[in-house]
Amino acid sequence: QVQLVESGGGSVQSGGSLRLSCAVSAYTDSSTCMAWFRQAPGKEREGVAQIDSDGRTSVADSVKGRFTISQGNAKNTLYLQMNSLKPEDTAMYYCAAHYRWRRGSWCSESLYDYNYWGQGTQVTVSS
Repeated sequence: QVQLVESGGGSVQSGGSLRLSCAVSAYTDSSTCMAWFRQAPGKEREGVAQIDSDGRTSVADSVKGRFTISQGNAKNTLYLQMNSLKPEDTAMYYCAAHYRWRRGSWCSESLYDYNYWGQGTQVTVSS
């Protein structure tokens, strides 16, 4: 059973930075997509950033140039570095994973493709 546990959320002022972490209980190196999603009140959960087993990353246009997804050396920790935060970044942030990635394809942005989820960590950005 894969468990994902997020941490690092909090309250910051606009322009500030936060680093989210996600501890992964089991990591399969050859077929993994890991991702960060977020959900603001009254809105759908949206993909923020993804990383595959080869370390290729992709980020949503809304956070490009401000957010960076990465993994620890052992790949059992996922990070989201968030800089230049804006009030519209306020949301619950979730770590997610699936183990059906195939080399040559990009990790999906759709939440329906991910079957392992953390409990979420709240990020609040004030103006």
